[in-house]
Amino acid sequence: MSPAFGKCFDPTGAQFGIPTYPWRYAPDGYATRRQLRACGLRPGGQPVAAQVMRHSRGRKAGVQVGYLYRVDLAKPVRPMTSRKWGALALAMLARRTCPRCRITYSYCIPTSLGMCVLCTHSEEPRAA
Repeated sequence: MSPAFGKCFDPTGAQFGIPTYPWRYAPDGYATRRQLRACGLRPGGQPVAAQVMRHSRGRKAGVQVGYLYRVDLAKPVRPMTSRKWGALALAMLARRTCPRCRITYSYCIPTSLGMCVLCTHSEEPRAA
């Protein structure tokens, strides 16, 4: 067993407080939020049951952690209601509408610009 593998392997939870496994070595019966969602499930208020951990140079802490939930305690995803679909449609319409020229585009307006590209470039001073 490599030293990096051994530091992340704590199935009893003695070191980290919850069972910890190396990346991609979690036992069956556990899943991340994304994995639950892909199966049509949600955590449903249950606490974090375990975690997977791997070393990462890009993080300040030096490790990357993924929280795991028990699949047998997961609940089905709530269906979208017509009101939720309507609210989502209005939110997406607001993201696609330029606040300055009020034109609705087929793409979301970049948040870094705050307005459409045409309005941004018409505002910039031009060199004479």
